[in-house]
Amino acid sequence: MVSIEDGCGENQARFNKYACACAMVASMISIIFGYDTGVMSGAMIFIKEDLKINDTQVEVLAGILNLCALLGSLAAGRTSDYIGRRYTIVLASIIFLLGAVLMGYGPSYAILMIGRCVAGIGVGFALMIAPVYSAEISSPSSRGFLTSLPELCVSIGILLGYLSNYFFGKLTLKLGWRMMLGIAAIPSLALAFGIVKMPESPRWLVMQGRLGDAKKILLQVSNTKEEAEARFRGIKTAAGIDENCLEDIVKLPRKNRGEGVWKELLLRPSPSVRWILMAAIGIHFFEHATGIEAVVLYSPRIFKTAGITSKDKLLLATVGVGLTKATFILIATLFLDKFGRRRLLLTSTGGMVLALTVLGFSLTMVEHSEERLVWALSFSIVATYTYVAFFSIGLGPITWVYSSEIFPLKLRSQGASIGVAVNRVMNAVVSMSFISIYKAISIGGSFFMFAGISVLACGFFYFFLPETKGKSLEEMEVLFSKNTRPRNVGIETQQRSNV
Repeated sequence: MVSIEDGCGENQARFNKYACACAMVASMISIIFGYDTGVMSGAMIFIKEDLKINDTQVEVLAGILNLCALLGSLAAGRTSDYIGRRYTIVLASIIFLLGAVLMGYGPSYAILMIGRCVAGIGVGFALMIAPVYSAEISSPSSRGFLTSLPELCVSIGILLGYLSNYFFGKLTLKLGWRMMLGIAAIPSLALAFGIVKMPESPRWLVMQGRLGDAKKILLQVSNTKEEAEARFRGIKTAAGIDENCLEDIVKLPRKNRGEGVWKELLLRPSPSVRWILMAAIGIHFFEHATGIEAVVLYSPRIFKTAGITSKDKLLLATVGVGLTKATFILIATLFLDKFGRRRLLLTSTGGMVLALTVLGFSLTMVEHSEERLVWALSFSIVATYTYVAFFSIGLGPITWVYSSEIFPLKLRSQGASIGVAVNRVMNAVVSMSFISIYKAISIGGSFFMFAGISVLACGFFYFFLPETKGKSLEEMEVLFSKNTRPRNVGIETQQRSNV
């Protein structure tokens, strides 16, 4: 195994601006998805009033996007292996464009649902491909930052959605929510054209046997020729090509080009691949099982329960959720490659447990009091923002960074698609059941439930997720070998980085 550090020296620590620009453009599709998530939280208030739908229909409308995203994410893995990472992003933009147009038109609940389903398929493609593309063009020293950009863009999109709610909410009832949803078509169209000028993933090119093209791109996204050569040798080895091969084009066996990966992932996985798959599924499961979608999507209802009654103030308080999320994910992107994944992840889930417990207690007090409790209202708002802050500094961005970097090269796109599929299922489960759950066990009780799940998440991350900071993508399978223990790996990696 070729170590990237061996060939890069001190230049490895330098930041490649071209790689950053590529990751930023690829991540822009996540802004569109985030916008849709954020804007729907406020739009549902107006849609319910305009189309005269009940709470069950509201839940289905909120969650159907994620069930369709499940289909999109599963299709995206094979699609990106077939047409490439770059054109998969183009396809995602076009699909989401069609969905946004249908939602903006939305003359009836049925058409609105069709638009959400189409947009959901585009979301599934986007969520899978943006982190994978970013991971595959970045070097180990900056991979955490670049791969977390999609999640940062999701948060920026959510904030823009909340702001859109606030400003478009002042329009007429029939026009306001349609403008909120339909305006997302404009950036989708722009991105579909802009993405074509980006380079293809060098790792995908190697899987296609296009070694000459891959080497040219690696020279662009690396700081030195030596770094590019070292990365190129490691990728060739991972793809089953002799690292000393000098041909520009080689013919690879079908199994090295993404064929038969489902057998290696699900039917006959090696011990290391089984552990990798468990880690990816686990982190995606807990990202939404700990309640973030309930807060992001239903924050107006939470604040209304806490005591805020004005529609304008509800939407303004929700803007604060989006601003907090974007701010702390930005902080996380800056420190992921310095502090590592495990430290931020465990800090994040620990803080989430505390914030959810306080939120559950405050809302329970409000529900059981006949008077307006100003202190409970204040605690509810602070606990909500604190929960979003802790989620955003760890679990939010690291879920996408971690799951996109740990799979071996030929399993990466379809392995990542499984993780995204689990992510979308959990997102749908929470978004489509939250109203029913809090009506059954109270809204305070629902957040106590999320606090308990967060405790389980903290234990899972501590025992099963090794530190990946500073490792090349080609070293991950060794890191997850059956003889490696997660806690020891985290300690050893940290010690080496401090030498």
